[in-house]
Amino acid sequence: MKDNLLLLGCFAIGLALGNFDLLPDALNHPDTGKYLLYLLMFAVGVSVGNDRETVSGFRKLPKSLLLLPFLTILGSFIGGLIASLVVGLGLFQTLAISQGLAYYSLSSILITEKLGITLGAVALFSNIIRELLTIVLAPLLSKYISPLAPIAAGGATTMDVTLPAILNASGNRYLVPSIYHGFVCDLSVPFLVTLFIELAL
Repeated sequence: MKDNLLLLGCFAIGLALGNFDLLPDALNHPDTGKYLLYLLMFAVGVSVGNDRETVSGFRKLPKSLLLLPFLTILGSFIGGLIASLVVGLGLFQTLAISQGLAYYSLSSILITEKLGITLGAVALFSNIIRELLTIVLAPLLSKYISPLAPIAAGGATTMDVTLPAILNASGNRYLVPSIYHGFVCDLSVPFLVTLFIELAL
């Protein structure tokens, strides 16, 4: 929760500084967001590369659990289809947003760069809300649907931010499945979001 509030605060400060033209010209360069994205992807690569023990544990997962992140991606895709009909946005625009899988820092940058600040803000808030709902509703999802439900709801965040809530609701035996799920979803976001952005252009 604290990290989400900090992120929203930074976003609000950025909006204010940009609106009142208080930033140095160098930061207003059109490619600034792209270079920050490269830096973010580098940091993700370093993080994954340093965690060899967990990655090796993925091989011991049952085959049924290996499918979980792909079902989450499919479910988010279906959610994007439904959202397109409900809110009246373009199909590929809503699919790009839905495939952010709660990875708001990456998906919102990608979408802002190509589709504009309005859709970037929608992506940011919708993916933050997904993360927050996972944290808040994890006990209910685990109890009334399945211990795997909080993992699916958390999308790409199940290897970090939502992991404590998932383990608290579903049990420590879901540690490796949660990390594996987040790992696969993490990797899918730049590819799928970019794909639907290109289709939306």
